[in-house]
Amino acid sequence: MTLIRLIAAVGALWLTPALAQTLSPLGPARGQLPTGAEPQKNSVSLSAVLAPGDAQPVRGGLKWRSFEEQAQPDGTHKLVAQSDQPTPQIDLPDGGYIAHAAFGLAGASRRINVAGRPASERVVLNAGALKITPMLGDTPIPAAKLAISIFVPERGNSEAKLVVDKAKPGVPIGLPEGVYHIESTLYDLGGGGVSNSATPTNSVVTTDLRVQAGKTTAATLKHRAATMTLKLVNAPGGEALANTNFTVLTPGGDVIRELIGAFPALVLSEGEYVAIARHDGKTYQTAFKVESTLDRDVEVVAK
Repeated sequence: MTLIRLIAAVGALWLTPALAQTLSPLGPARGQLPTGAEPQKNSVSLSAVLAPGDAQPVRGGLKWRSFEEQAQPDGTHKLVAQSDQPTPQIDLPDGGYIAHAAFGLAGASRRINVAGRPASERVVLNAGALKITPMLGDTPIPAAKLAISIFVPERGNSEAKLVVDKAKPGVPIGLPEGVYHIESTLYDLGGGGVSNSATPTNSVVTTDLRVQAGKTTAATLKHRAATMTLKLVNAPGGEALANTNFTVLTPGGDVIRELIGAFPALVLSEGEYVAIARHDGKTYQTAFKVESTLDRDVEVVAK
C-alpha cells in the first residue's frame, strides 16, 4: 500500500459522522436543531378589554390559560401556560395557540400565531362588571352577615337560573352582557358566619339589573331590619324568666322563628309581629313592631 493510500485510510477511520459534523464549518443542516436543544421561544404579551374600542385593559380578576391549537388524539388541547396576572407575558415556541381569558362568568378566546418574533394579543370579553353593596341604614353590611345570589331569568321558567352563589359585597363580578336578578339575604349570625351557624332572616332585598359591556354597574341594596331581644317578665322592666320558649309570628300566623332562653335575640325585617312565650305550662303573647336600625327589647308580660 502506498503512503498516500495509508494516510487516506487512517483519515477515514477517525473522521466519524459525529466528528465530521463537529468539524464542518456549516454545522447542522439548515432547519435542524442540535440533539437535545430546545426550540427558540418568543415572548407573547396578553391583555383583555371588556368591550371593543376600550383603551384600558382589565386590571384584575382575570384568569388566563393558553393551549396548543392542534388537538391531541383524544380531542383535548394541551395546556401550555396559565396565569392570574391581568397582563401576563408568556414564552412560546413557534406555532399556533389558543389564549382564553376568564373574567368571573365572562370569557373569550383568541387564536395566537407565534412566528419567530415577540407578539402582543388582546382579547375582547364583551362583558361588564356588577358591584353590589348591601346597606343597613347608612352602614355597609359585613360579608359574614350576607348571602348575595345572582340569577339569570329564563323564558318560560318562573324560577331563574342561579349563576353566582354568595357573591362578595363591594367586589366587582365579571358577567356577560345581559339582565340579571339579584337577591340579598340578611343573616342572623348567632355566633358564626353564613357557612357556620348563621340563620337567614326574613330581610330579603331583590332587584333586576342590566349589565352592559365595558361598564361597571353599581347597585346599593338597602335592608330595613333591626335586632329584637325577647324577654318574658312578671312585670314591665322585670327580670327575664329562664327556660322560656318563644315563637315569633307574622300577624297572619306565619312562623318566623322559634327560640329558647331567658332573652334570645333575632334579626327581623321592618314590620309588625306577634311574640308568643311558653313557660311552666302557660302561654303569653304580645304584639310588637320593628323599625329599621332600632334595636330594642320586646317584653312579654306573664299575666
